[in-house]
Amino acid sequence: MDLQLTGRTAVVTGASKGIGRAIAEALAAEGCHLHLVARSPDGLAAAADAIRSRHQVTVAAHPLDLAARGSAEGLADLCGDADILVNNAGAIPGGSLDTVDEERWRAAWDLKVFGYINLTRAFHARMKARQAGVIVNVIGLAGERFDYGYIAGSTGNAGLMAFTRALGSWSLDYGVRVLAVNPGAVMTDRIVQLMRTRAEAEHGDPERWREYFRHLPKGRPAEPAEVADLVCFLASPRAAYLSGVVYAVDGGAASRAGSRPF
Repeated sequence: MDLQLTGRTAVVTGASKGIGRAIAEALAAEGCHLHLVARSPDGLAAAADAIRSRHQVTVAAHPLDLAARGSAEGLADLCGDADILVNNAGAIPGGSLDTVDEERWRAAWDLKVFGYINLTRAFHARMKARQAGVIVNVIGLAGERFDYGYIAGSTGNAGLMAFTRALGSWSLDYGVRVLAVNPGAVMTDRIVQLMRTRAEAEHGDPERWREYFRHLPKGRPAEPAEVADLVCFLASPRAAYLSGVVYAVDGGAASRAGSRPF
C-alpha cells in the first residue's frame, strides 16, 4: 500500500532511540523529510546520520529540551510548515502517590504532558491556518489501564488522551487531524535493561529477563516497528477520515479482564 507520504515533512520528538527512532525510520522509508528532536545531541546526530545513509530524504537534527519554556514555539519556527507532528518525547517516573513528590511530578509533566500540549498548540496554529496537517501523540497504555504504582504516568497519560480526543473531535472541520497511539510494553533497550536489572535482583541471573514478559499477549512486548507502522498509517492520507481517536498497540492487554477463557 502506498501511504502517499513521499515529499511530506514530519517532526518527530524523542527521536534518538526507541519508539521515536523507529517512527523516524518508518517515515523516512515512506519518503518523508524529517526534523528530529531529542535532548541528547550525540544520540540525535547518530540517528540522523543513520537515517540519511539509508533513505533519500533530508534530515535535520534539533537537540532541544522541550520542557523549557519557549522551546515549542522556537521549534515550530525552525520547522516551518511541517505536515506531520509526532509527539513522543518524555518519560514519567514510576511510583505511588507517597513516593513521587511534587518536584518530580511537575518535572515529568513539564516534558511529556505540557510538552505535548505546547508543541501541539504551536504546530496546530500553523496547520489550521493552511487547512492541512496531522498530529499524532504517542502516549501510553497507563492512560486507560490505571496503575497505582505509576500514578503520575497514569494521570498524565489519561489527560493526554482526553486532550487528543477533545482537539481531534472538531479539528477535521478545518483540515487538521489529531490522533494518538497508546503503546503497551515495547521491546526497547530501556525495558530490556530494566528487566535485566530486576532479574539480577530477584533471581541472581540477568539472563532470566524474558520471564517477565510471559504474561503479555504472545508472550512478548510489541516491537518498536509495530508502533511505528501504525503511526505512519495514521499520519498518511490513507487515514484521512480518522481524528479524535486513540489506538492501543498492546495485543489486547488493556481489554483483558478476569480469568483466561482457555
